[in-house]
Amino acid sequence: MTEDQDQRHREKMAKKKASRDKLMARKTGARGVMLVHTGAGKGKSTAAFGMAIRCVGHGMKVGIVQFIKGAWDTAERRVMEGFGDLVTFRAMGEGFTWETQDRTRDMAAAARAWELAAAMLADPGYKMVILDEINVALRYEYLDLETVLAAAKARPEGQHVVLTGRNALPPVIEAADLVTEMTMVKHPFKAGIKAQAGVEF
Repeated sequence: MTEDQDQRHREKMAKKKASRDKLMARKTGARGVMLVHTGAGKGKSTAAFGMAIRCVGHGMKVGIVQFIKGAWDTAERRVMEGFGDLVTFRAMGEGFTWETQDRTRDMAAAARAWELAAAMLADPGYKMVILDEINVALRYEYLDLETVLAAAKARPEGQHVVLTGRNALPPVIEAADLVTEMTMVKHPFKAGIKAQAGVEF
């Protein structure tokens, strides 16, 4: 890089920093936020668990309720349970809906999971509550949408809530503060590669 290029780069970055500093100076509010991870791509639950680890790093308590997954002994469950009192992890599902093939059973499992999740959402001791795959339960009408949204809205002021799962309903997206859609560009499953430890579970 020439001296002239270096100088132009410094000037460009100085302008960018001044603009960014001005923008950040106006962002002074702080409150609990509602986040939605949806889309057909991988990484929705994984991203939520990453935020759980951030909370733990700050000494904050996290509640995790899994609405669909339950049958598998996953590595993330083992890790999260290793944080002791800082993380409450409950896998309440009966497995994937195409495996159970029993709507009544799935609805009963979702109702049990929601009872626990609602208690966490009402507890100011939890800094973050992760409702893993709840978007699937809402889409299949295993849970009442208005009940879930009302509980999320009524949660303690500083509490964050994360809803994961594909096909998030429009009212869920509308109620959220942050929505991320995971897009699948390429997946090894299509090349005949099965789910593997450390990648999928």
